Amino acid sequence: MAIVHIPGSKSLTARALFIAACASGDSRLRRPLISDDSEAFTEALASLGHTVRTEGEDWIVTGSSGARPVREAEVYCRDAGTAARFLPVLAATRNGTYRFDASEQMRRRPMQPLIDALRELGADVVCEGTEGHLPITINACGIKGGHIVLDAGISSQFLTALLMAGPLFTDGLEVEVSKLVSVPYVEMTLAVMREFGAQAFREGNTFHVAPGHYTSRDYSIEPDASTSSYFFAAAAVTGNTVTVNGLGSRSLQGDVHFARILGDMGADVEFTDEHIRVTGTGTLRGLEVNMRDISDTMPTLAAIAPFADAPVRIVDVYNTRVKESDRLAASADNLTRLGIDVRTGEDWIEIHPGTPGPAVIACHGDHRIAMSFSITSLLLSEALQLDDPACVRKTFPHFYDVLTDLVTRWNHKDMATKSFV
Repeated sequence: MAIVHIPGSKSLTARALFIAACASGDSRLRRPLISDDSEAFTEALASLGHTVRTEGEDWIVTGSSGARPVREAEVYCRDAGTAARFLPVLAATRNGTYRFDASEQMRRRPMQPLIDALRELGADVVCEGTEGHLPITINACGIKGGHIVLDAGISSQFLTALLMAGPLFTDGLEVEVSKLVSVPYVEMTLAVMREFGAQAFREGNTFHVAPGHYTSRDYSIEPDASTSSYFFAAAAVTGNTVTVNGLGSRSLQGDVHFARILGDMGADVEFTDEHIRVTGTGTLRGLEVNMRDISDTMPTLAAIAPFADAPVRIVDVYNTRVKESDRLAASADNLTRLGIDVRTGEDWIEIHPGTPGPAVIACHGDHRIAMSFSITSLLLSEALQLDDPACVRKTFPHFYDVLTDLVTRWNHKDMATKSFV
């Protein structure tokens, strides 16, 4: 058995940063994720007048009462989708002119549903280039709030951004969703909001947020469930055991369900309130699985699917096509490079059993593609080469060190001597 220490949840870190910035007083965030994405978020907050300082492993976030409001700002979000989609809504609640931009990769990702929602709420949002994409400028004069209809079928981040800012709206917020993907992430949002004192709940397809305020607090961040999926998958395919403490049956993160999928495929999976443990049994069965709500772990399953005894079909994951890369296409392309029979449709991928051969993996600048196919490499006689191994810094800068340490502790010398980069 080996315990792996996983960095803090990216999703929880971003939500806690946003809400703490809106709260009265200073909040302490314990064990936040430290990576390119979270650092981009803190820098963007600084552009808006907030300070995030470090105390040991914790971050102290200045809330609204201690911030220095700015009436004009250039906010650069790097590759961080959470910063680029969350913080324009915060800016719209203020008075001033705020320009948001990001990397070329983030510029390609859709923003239209959020822009439409802000305009419906009365905000003046100008797209400087292609409509529905960054860069945008917000000429802000506060938001009254009220009822809107939102299409969250591409990304739940649009809904999360509006909900988190809802207490700052004069009349609160009522959002009726026509489509919704990644429901567990929205439930996570509501839970964190309530932890900081907001009144927010779901009633059918409508979300309600009362006007009010957030209260600063001491908030602990769980290990990242999406990142944990790589290590659970590694245990399942190699016949070893891995334990992640701090995740369990009470986790706010829907991606812990990935471990249950491994259980359906034959792994021995144990959930307690305090940990998740996965042990490979030497059996990996094929299956069909809907991953709409945990689509960030789709590449993880795709990368180990060739080792199953029957085809693995993953369905209802269209939204993976508009992530850091088109993850359906990227997964299919890399599996094909490995010599695996793979088929795809608009929102599905089917991978057939096979023996992967040596190849260069095209990461497409996507951290999840790089980390997923590093797990495939564990069962190959020669390590796969990644064309952009450094892209993992987006969420887990020390991924390769942790993976190498794990396989060394498993006493798999053939694996431990590999270079994953």
